[in-house]
Amino acid sequence: MEKNKALSTLKSYAIITIGLLFYVLAWTIFIIPHHLVGGGVTGISAVIQYCTGFHVSYSFFIINAILLLIALKVLGPAFGVKTVYAMVVTTILLRVAPMVIPEDFIQIIAIENGKLLSVILGGALSALGISLTFSQGGSSGGTDIIALMINKYRAISPGRILLILDIFIIGSSLIVPTEGSWGERIANLVYGYVMAGVFSYALDLFVSGSKQSVQILIFSKQYEKIADRITNDLHRGVTSLEGKGWYTKNSATVLVVVARKHELKFLLNLIKEEDPQAFLSVGSVTGVYGTGFDVIKK
Repeated sequence: MEKNKALSTLKSYAIITIGLLFYVLAWTIFIIPHHLVGGGVTGISAVIQYCTGFHVSYSFFIINAILLLIALKVLGPAFGVKTVYAMVVTTILLRVAPMVIPEDFIQIIAIENGKLLSVILGGALSALGISLTFSQGGSSGGTDIIALMINKYRAISPGRILLILDIFIIGSSLIVPTEGSWGERIANLVYGYVMAGVFSYALDLFVSGSKQSVQILIFSKQYEKIADRITNDLHRGVTSLEGKGWYTKNSATVLVVVARKHELKFLLNLIKEEDPQAFLSVGSVTGVYGTGFDVIKK
């Protein structure tokens, strides 16, 4: 038991580390080289670096440390441990990555391809990294902490919360003194908002993708065997409804199953094994609440 728990913990921290690596690579390769301003504490830290030369990793650590102290009481010590780990790892990666990644590589993959492609790739890659971190109950810190605190008590998606915060953070870049003209500032502002939109959309897609559910109606004479296998093999509940075919006037039993979308293929194969002639209706559902699914939030 202890060994399994240790392996589970190790796996969780490994996934968090991979997610943070993706997040840092997005900023190091695609965003900072173009002197663009993104959202979150990393965006604030980037602005500070552009204006003062104070390295983004130092600002990132200081701001996150303050926010983390606030979050410890709200999200609990378990969240705090993973977030402290994530904050330290992100700080180190932000410092080390620019020294490890060759400038020629950044030039070819980001600079030469222009700002638009960079903000799209950077937004998507950073969203993938944050979603991996979220999936293990952690966060890279900063506005992610605020998003998780709000999401704990309100049914508002993390992507939407972060988008609202990013609008203000990116917009504040206009009042920060820079060497560029006002035209360049406005262009960078637009690019920042494009990146925030890509990040928000991709984050919600990655976070909610594994939680999407389907509802299946099963019409089969072998309904008893199918129901038993779904219960025993898939460990999902099955509801039987008494129906009547209006054309044939024959009575029939209809099975209703709600499952995660990633379980659908296994479920279809199971039904086909018991009754290749079964008639199915599969539909996506917007939300499933209860045991084995999501919890209703106030």
